[in-house]
Amino acid sequence: MRRAVAAGAAMAGAILSLAAGVAGGTEDPGKAAAPRMEFIPPPAGSYKLQRIQPVSDAVFLDGAGHAVRLSALTQGKITLLTFFYTYCVDPLGCPFAHTTLADLRDRVTRDRALAGRVRFVSVSLDPSHDTPAAVASYSRGFTVDPQFEWRFLTARRVPELLPVLDDFGQDVSVDIDEHGRATRALHHMLKMFLIDAQGEVREIYTLAFLQPQVMFNDIKTLALEAG
Repeated sequence: MRRAVAAGAAMAGAILSLAAGVAGGTEDPGKAAAPRMEFIPPPAGSYKLQRIQPVSDAVFLDGAGHAVRLSALTQGKITLLTFFYTYCVDPLGCPFAHTTLADLRDRVTRDRALAGRVRFVSVSLDPSHDTPAAVASYSRGFTVDPQFEWRFLTARRVPELLPVLDDFGQDVSVDIDEHGRATRALHHMLKMFLIDAQGEVREIYTLAFLQPQVMFNDIKTLALEAG
């Protein structure tokens, strides 16, 4: 609880500062940064992550347009999954999430004990715009290490994506056309889902808890648990 209060307060301050800068016409504050940690995260392996829920299966498309089952990318390795869309420019949204993931990827690749045991999965929220080609182009800015598995996926269409969002409890607003059909799923709450090698969600990170050191310790904890 103390960790939650400290991190939440820090993020609230960051958001207020950003809003004040915009309202007052001050200079661009630049890229968003993780909230300052007001606590020392417990060492990896000194605690246990609860089993939250299994991940339901679904079919997505990779950057080449090939069908990929979600179960194939949420089992066998420790997986960190997030939802995004390629044209998001919110400084506390997708760009911040992927900057955080890039930092975390670097920490993981420097740890020899985690070699080949961790992957990231990023799933587009807007398949109407984020075609396989668009996702492939976007991914080139992040998949810079061929030794690290970072997969970018999209759905064929929004109705196929919605059950996945519901399963994860990923909050979004959905645009509807004049016939009542879902066309886009946007304006999402930033979340990341840590999934163990058996396909069970073990931790959910919201904006206030996107702390690379905390997340890295959680990944190490799952690796130690698996042996």
